[in-house]
Amino acid sequence: GMGQRMLQLTKDTPKPLLIAGNKPLIQYQVESLVSAKGYEIVINTGRLGEKIQAFLGDGTQYGANIRYSHEGDKPLGTGGGVQKALSLLGDTPFILVNGDIWTDFDYSCLQLDGEELAHIILVDNPAHNIDGDFALDNGCVYEKGENMLTYSGIGIYHCGLFLREQGPMVSYIPALRQAIRQNKVSGEHYNGQWIDVGTPQRLTELNAMLNHL
Repeated sequence: GMGQRMLQLTKDTPKPLLIAGNKPLIQYQVESLVSAKGYEIVINTGRLGEKIQAFLGDGTQYGANIRYSHEGDKPLGTGGGVQKALSLLGDTPFILVNGDIWTDFDYSCLQLDGEELAHIILVDNPAHNIDGDFALDNGCVYEKGENMLTYSGIGIYHCGLFLREQGPMVSYIPALRQAIRQNKVSGEHYNGQWIDVGTPQRLTELNAMLNHL
């Protein structure tokens, strides 16, 4: 995206490189993935993406092999970005993580079973998404229900989810919803720490939390 919600903070800095605590947001993600034995990492970049590549390099210093899929000047959206990266991701299930979140979630717990197209992590509804996104009942994800929770931006996906539409995708959420209606999406409720760093205020709150750890 264009980082517009972060105002001047992302004028010259891509949001994943904003500092939280003592390191950029994306460094936490890379280190967590490597700890979970996620050594092969593909990073989708857009505006100012060259700065992310300059910072992380090929991943050697983190014990990872990092490759990059560059969207170009025109944003492709969450679905289009993944579609473009499929040639690097391969045909086995892959973990998909938003670049602008901070969490202590253990990525090694993610598994995809049977005919599922996705297994997603849901969290308590934050103030900015009080109505939630999806319902969860006994490990099954539904579009609506009593137990509405927020999609964390963390999941494990089968490439088939991104190949079901004819032509390019913009967002992958419609495809995810279609898979939910076909009972091909499972999920779990994570009660640990998770912050969507989408505004300057939330970045300030995250810094305050990390500085007290």
